[in-house]
Amino acid sequence: MSEQTKIIRLPTVSEMTGLPRATIYDHIAKGTFPRQVKIGPRAAGWIAADVEAWIQSRIAESRVGVHVP
Repeated sequence: MSEQTKIIRLPTVSEMTGLPRATIYDHIAKGTFPRQVKIGPRAAGWIAADVEAWIQSRIAESRVGVHVP
């Protein structure tokens, strides 16, 4: 299974981002974090590649204007 199609659950998302559950859902509500995909009647997850892209965009934003040799 590729990262493009791998679905991860909330504990993994929280571990990857360092964000607690409430903050992740707050970012989703604001439209600043990838939305979950439904994987069952009472289950949802995130596409791993979407979360990784979000992390990379945060890294890129933090480096704007910083000189890295």
